[in-house]
Parts: sequence; structure tokens; C-alpha cells
Amino acid sequence: MSLASHFATSRCAISFELFPPKTEAGLKSLCENVTRLKRFDPAFFTCTYGAGGSTQGATLDVLQKVREITNLPVASHLTCVNSTVADLEAYLSKAKDQGTDYIVALRGDPPQGTDQFQAVDGGFQYANELVELIRAQFDFGIAVAGYPEVHQESPDAKTDLENLKRKVDAGADIIITQLFYDNSDYYRFRDNCESAGIKIPIVPGILPVTNFKQAKRIANMCKAAIPSVLTAAMTATDDPAGQFQIGVDHARAQTHDLMDQQVPGIHYYVLNKSDAAAALLDGMQAAN
Repeated sequence: MSLASHFATSRCAISFELFPPKTEAGLKSLCENVTRLKRFDPAFFTCTYGAGGSTQGATLDVLQKVREITNLPVASHLTCVNSTVADLEAYLSKAKDQGTDYIVALRGDPPQGTDQFQAVDGGFQYANELVELIRAQFDFGIAVAGYPEVHQESPDAKTDLENLKRKVDAGADIIITQLFYDNSDYYRFRDNCESAGIKIPIVPGILPVTNFKQAKRIANMCKAAIPSVLTAAMTATDDPAGQFQIGVDHARAQTHDLMDQQVPGIHYYVLNKSDAAAALLDGMQAAN
């Protein structure tokens, strides 16, 4: 099935994002959580890799495990960081050989200790170049990233949208957004994309806040604002179970609202766990 076709029906397709665990115990836990998430009938799973491509091989191994468990399509993240064109081609060939269906094509974050992205000699400076390579040489569905609250390196929303349009014009099938906690940010972004002539599916990305300290760190990294009402509710209790429930309730409300607005799909950043996703999705499938 093509990547775009998951979003061509009235059903709101959901997907889940994983990352390669560092230990055998972590891999066992991931497999258990994937089995649990499978019952929500996801369209596909994606998997990231470590900074600078440090866990690329592990990413493909994880995706093979996911396919064995679920018999569903899988997508590998791929960035331009520390990679020549030859490196990227080699990875894409290996991913294809191992049965990967889709690629999430990203420029990637600047290496740790630097403020600006710098392509290696023989590498790419921009994600649209990576999309062009994939589209020209490989038969993958392609997802790219979009930023409802603007990419942290972009000087303004207009420039950020122009960069996104280049990725779309290069051959992307769908856009998966950075996480956000206020749906109005997504709706504004979606409207701006439409005005810019971007017509491919724009899939909102959701990360439930179940531990406020961790969520704040992640949100700060990607410049996503946590609404003051949610902050106040989460910081009013030190009880982990209480914070978990508040976060799940907020993510469930986001999900209900997004589905009511007929978004094409929702991508959940589950951090290799299933408790929060299961808690917010339980009972919702019948309404989808």
C-alpha cells in the first residue's frame, strides 16, 4: 500500500513512532508494547535513530521485528547528518532489502555542540535534496516534517513554509508535524499550508504529557509550547499517577477535537511505551 493511500479514506489513520532501545530488556519491552499497540489498528509504525546516525542499523532491526509482530508497513527515519550521498544511498538500499516500506526524510538536527547544521563534503544541506534523491532512485513512500510552531532555526513562519513547500514539491507523500499541545497551532499551520498550495495530507503529531519534567524537556528541545492551563494542572500535583492521568486526558481531548475536524490521521510519539496511547485510545476506535 502506498503511503498516501492510508489517508485517502474517511478513516482517521493512526501511526506510532518508536526509537531503537539500547538493551535487550529494552527491545523485549518494545516488542511487548508494539503487540499492545497493534490492537488499535495502526496504519504503520515509524522508527527514529540516534544522533548522527549512531543507531541506523538498530533502526532497521527494530523495524524488522515490528513487521514480524504486526505484519504492517514500517517507516525508517533518515537524516542528512554526517552522511554523504553515497552513505544515504547505501542506507536506502539496505532499508529496501530489509523490507522497509517508507522513509521519513529529514535534514536532521545540528550535531551536539554546534548551533548550525553543516553538510559534510559530498552530503546534503537540505531535506528537499534528500527527498529528491529518494524519489529519483528508490521506490519508497516519503514523509517529511512540518512545524506548526515554526522550526526553531527558521527566522519566520513564511520562510519555514517555503522550506516545507520545497520538500513537498520534491516528491513528499505526506507531512507529519512536530508535536504540539494546542490544536489551534495545527489548524493555523494547516490553513497556511493550503494557502501556499500544499495539498498532501498533513498528519498531526501528538505526544501525551505523562511526566511533566520529561515533557517540558522535550518541548523545549523542539520549541513546542505547553499551554498554561496544562502546565498549571500538571504542576499542581507531584503524584506520578495524577500527572499521567492529566496528560492522557489532555491528549484524548486533542485527539477527539482533531478527529472532529476530520484530520487525515494522527501520529503518536509513544517513546516505546504503550500505557498512555492505550489509555487515550481505548474506546475511541468505534467512533473513528
